[in-house]
Amino acid sequence: VQLQASGGGLVQAGGSLRLSCAGSGDTFIKYSMAWFRQAPGKEREFVAGISWSGGIDPTYSDSVKGRFTISRDNPLNTVSLEMNSLRPEDTAVYYCAATRDRTTWIMKLASQYLFWGMGTLVTVSS
Repeated sequence: VQLQASGGGLVQAGGSLRLSCAGSGDTFIKYSMAWFRQAPGKEREFVAGISWSGGIDPTYSDSVKGRFTISRDNPLNTVSLEMNSLRPEDTAVYYCAATRDRTTWIMKLASQYLFWGMGTLVTVSS
């Protein structure tokens, strides 16, 4: 599957952004999806994940829990990340990722995802 992320931009602290990831080339419902982010000089980190089946509750990192919401629309082959109450520390390049591994939990390691989009930059000003 090919992934293309969009929706990044510049926003003031406290603001909101909605990221989208469009999939193509395969049946989207086969894949569990996740968003990761990478800030300058830091390792790529898990942000949020959603299962292929919807049978597992979405999972979030502690730093975004309660502020971000991940969702998917399988007929439209998209996964979205609604980001509210943004903080300067949320500044990063955000990547969507996909895996066909059908686990009963949401995987949080970047190495566990085979398919990646190009990333979209989110900048939160203070």
